[in-house]
Amino acid sequence: MTKSKSYKQKKSGKQQKAKAAVDQQTKNAANGMRLNKYIANSGKCSRRDADIFIASGNVKVNGKVITEMGYRVQLDDEVIFDGQRIDPAPKEYVIMNKPKGFLVTGNPNKSGRTVMDILTQYTKTKLAPVGKLDNSATGLILFTNDGTLSKKLASSKSKLKQLFDVNLNKPMSLEDLRTLQKEKIFIGGKPVIINDADYVKNKPKRNIGIEITSTEDHIIPKIMTKLGYEVEKLDRVKYGEITKKDLPRGMCRHLSKQEVINLGLL
Repeated sequence: MTKSKSYKQKKSGKQQKAKAAVDQQTKNAANGMRLNKYIANSGKCSRRDADIFIASGNVKVNGKVITEMGYRVQLDDEVIFDGQRIDPAPKEYVIMNKPKGFLVTGNPNKSGRTVMDILTQYTKTKLAPVGKLDNSATGLILFTNDGTLSKKLASSKSKLKQLFDVNLNKPMSLEDLRTLQKEKIFIGGKPVIINDADYVKNKPKRNIGIEITSTEDHIIPKIMTKLGYEVEKLDRVKYGEITKKDLPRGMCRHLSKQEVINLGLL
C-alpha cells in the first residue's frame, strides 16, 4: 500500500458514518435527529451512554433540560451536554505540506489550483485553513472545522510558535541577523516577538531560519522588507510542535489526539 493511500484511509468508519448521518439530516431537516444520536456523533459517548446522560437531566436543548427519550433536534439547535456545547459533526484536524503553485486564498478560476484540490483527496468534510500562509509560500498549514481552536490559534494573543526557512535575494549581514536576535522588532508600530533567528547550517547566508510568535498576515516579508531584503522563497517547517517529518510536499495527514491537545494548550 502506498503512503498516499495509507494517509487517506486513516479517517475512521465511525467518522464517515457520523458525517453521513449529518448529511442525511440536512436533506431531511424536518425530521431532525434523535438527541442520543446527535450526542454520539459529537464523539462524547455512545448512544446508550447518551441516553443515561439525557435521563439524568444533563442535556439541554436551546436552554431547556431534556429528559425525553427519542427527542429530536435540528442541526442549528444549541445542545449543551454535561455543561458543554457540542456539535454533531466530528471535529477533524488535517495538516498539509503545501506545495508551490497552490493558492490558499483567492479566485480558483484564475489560478486553476488551490489547496482545497489537495485537501479533498483526504477528507470530504468541509474544513477551513487556520490563519494564513502566503499564496507563494510552501510548508505546513492546518485545516479544521473546529471553530473554537481555529479562532484561538489565529488570535493576536496566541502563543503559537512558527518556524520558517527564508530564502532572501541577497546574503544577510551579521548586523541584521543580530537585529533579529534581539527578540523583538517593530512592524507598523507593533512589536513582533522573534524567538530565534540564525543562518541555516551548510547553506548560503541568504538562507535564514526564523521562529516567531505572531499571527499577523505576511509578517515574514514585512520583517525582511524593513531590513532591506526581499523574500524569494518562504517555507513554514514547524507549526507549534508539528513538523514536516514524514509528510512529503503536497500531502496531508490527520493530527493525532495528542497533537490536537497540545495545540489546545497554547
